[in-house]
Amino acid sequence: MKRAKNSPDFGVFLATVLLLSIGIIMVFSSSAATSYVRNSGDAFFYVKRQSMWAIIGLLAMFSIMKIDIYRIRKYTGLALVGGIFLLILVIIPGVGTSVKGSTRWLGIGTLSFQPSEVMKLIMVLFMAKSLSMYQDRIKYFVQGLAPHLAVLGITCLLILMQPDLGTAVAIAGTTFILFVAAGAKIIHLGGLGALGVAVVSAAIYLEPYRMKRFTAFIDPWADPSGSGFQIIQSLYALGSGGLAGVGLTNSKQKYLYLPEQHTDFIYAIIGEELGFMGTAIVIALFFLFVWRGLRIAVTAPDSYTSLVAVGITSMIALQAIINIGVVTGSMPVTGITLPFISFGGSSLVFTLIGVGLLLNISRYCKTR
Repeated sequence: MKRAKNSPDFGVFLATVLLLSIGIIMVFSSSAATSYVRNSGDAFFYVKRQSMWAIIGLLAMFSIMKIDIYRIRKYTGLALVGGIFLLILVIIPGVGTSVKGSTRWLGIGTLSFQPSEVMKLIMVLFMAKSLSMYQDRIKYFVQGLAPHLAVLGITCLLILMQPDLGTAVAIAGTTFILFVAAGAKIIHLGGLGALGVAVVSAAIYLEPYRMKRFTAFIDPWADPSGSGFQIIQSLYALGSGGLAGVGLTNSKQKYLYLPEQHTDFIYAIIGEELGFMGTAIVIALFFLFVWRGLRIAVTAPDSYTSLVAVGITSMIALQAIINIGVVTGSMPVTGITLPFISFGGSSLVFTLIGVGLLLNISRYCKTR
């Protein structure tokens, strides 16, 4: 790769640091009560862990930012095989760790991580490498799209077996955007979109708990103390916040009313404590991140780095859209966290590694 001519993109860096800072503050505010009850009076348990993972993630981000990205490209195939192996390993009885009916973790205690989080990043790198190498074939379904769809299908199937529909949808959505960026035909994309809707619909219909979530999305008040409870409590939190919020640390919903208040539904606590203004700032920071990320993609030195930038930006944007959609009652409940903000070690670390790759590419971008 050519010698870097630019400083890392300040917009991406600024949005990342501000979202990460908001996340640490809100993890403490939303989790203090729950942490005190669950961890023998230690109200700081979750924020201490989140801060530790944030430091590890930032160190990884700065390290990745300085590595020649083409060295990473050489090992993409090996990484894909390793990622698929981890996904297989996690669903083997007795190997993966189960939490609330889902087996998504490998490891022990605080050293556990989610292979699906690793796979998100690996899939972006693999698809970017393959699509850039065979870009002349992408307009043909059998020669171009079919091999990539096979890899995507295997990956998503293994993730669905955990089960984790939300992550599978996020990976499939990111890959679809990469197909668009690589120049796939509209007729093929339309067919893939219809197939994706059919597969997701079948996955929801065939699993009773997913069907309950879907019916709760349509009418949460049909079962207010059961499947609709979480979304109702989330809407209570958002509605209570008004324009400016009830004040930092003053949420009522976090006192064991709203489940997953420091993970999947932390955006609702932001809305309650910081109001519409707080939630709007979070959305504005994600817009800043996406704008600068896509600008990096447009000015990247070649198709490979351009597709990596598109993939990472899309991956983070899709997760944010899905999470905010769920919290506001605009989408059925999934297990997707809010990037940079929700509590979660492996998710945060690998998201920051992705940002490191994006900043890496920005150092070589052409001047517009």
